[in-house]
Formats: sequence, C-alpha cells, structure tokens
Amino acid sequence: MKKSPNKKNRILNVIRIITLLIILVSINSYAQGNIIVDAVPHDISYYRESRIVKPLVKAIYGRPTHTEKTEVFGNKVPFNQIWRTGANEATEIRFYDQVVFGDTIVEAGTYVLYTIPGENEWELILSSNIDVLGTFQYDPMFDVAKTTINVSKAEKLETFTISFKKRATNQIMMMLGWGSTRVQVPLTFKAKEEYASINKIKAIKNSSKSFN
Repeated sequence: MKKSPNKKNRILNVIRIITLLIILVSINSYAQGNIIVDAVPHDISYYRESRIVKPLVKAIYGRPTHTEKTEVFGNKVPFNQIWRTGANEATEIRFYDQVVFGDTIVEAGTYVLYTIPGENEWELILSSNIDVLGTFQYDPMFDVAKTTINVSKAEKLETFTISFKKRATNQIMMMLGWGSTRVQVPLTFKAKEEYASINKIKAIKNSSKSFN
C-alpha cells in the first residue's frame, strides 16, 4: 500500500524542521563554546586636566582580587621578585608628554610598568618592550627608567587599583594600591627649560662621579 503524497510531504517537512533545529543548536553551542571569559577584568585609568584636553597619562592593567585575610604582598605576590603590576598582560603606561620618572626624563610614548615589591619599598621599572605577557619576556636591556618608592599603609583594598591625582603644578601622583599597601609615584610634567636644567644637574653629578 502506497503512502499518500500529503502524508509523505508532512514527514519530509518534519525531517527538515528537525534537521534545521539540530543545525541551529549546534551553531549556537559552538559559538558559546568559543567565548573565553577572562577571569581577571582589565581596566583603564586616565589623568587629564580637563575634559577638553588630551590626557597626561593612561594606565591599562589587569585587576586581580584577593579576599583572604593574609596580606597580598609577601604572600600572593612575593617580595623581591619582579611583578607584572597587575594580572595577565603586563601593565602598560602611556605618557602623552615628556615626564620625569624618578630622576630620568622619559619621552612621550607607551611603556610596560614592572615593579619589584618589597616590605618597605618598591622598585618601579619602565620598559620599552611592550605587548608582553606577565614577566616572562622581561629583559633589563629595555629598561628606560627606574625609581624606588617607600611603601605606606591604608585601609585594605580587595582589588588591585591604579589611579592618578594632582599633587602640585605640573605634578601628579600615580597611586598603586592592593591589600593595605600603597605606593605613590610622582610624575612631573615640566616646561622644556626645566628639563634642560634637570639634564644639566644630572650631567654635573655624572661628571663628579667619574672623578671619585
């Protein structure tokens, strides 16, 4: 006994619908399966004098979290070892103008900010080798400037934070904070004649060292 054409068409239509649903579910599952959610969020911190002018500095960094009662530094982040200053990709700092970092004049541009946390002081390093993951590609040959800053203490922060605030004319503070640790880094943006004066003082210091 032959099936009627209408019944045959209905069966074919059901098969087509089921096949289409299987394809749609497979595509959706494949797409969702390829979305990788970063466990550590990234953030951008700017400092600008006003809304209508370009920034002076920008930091792009990962923001790890520590909810345990133990101190972050000396435990989760070891003392006296180079650190990416955040999580995942090494933290990058962009200066939009020349800046004095420590006692070094640094040209406008983007740099990686490495740190070596200590119990009482931190060493901060600007590197020209950018777009790197963690500290795996750290090489001293790319160091542009270094400075050492004393540590201060404050109320605990669960999430690592970088922020900026104005300190004085032409000077802002870059604030690094996590747990109860705070590190305040002065960044000075000076007029060109002031840079010339700094270079002259450095040249005198270097010449005097060569005779000692």
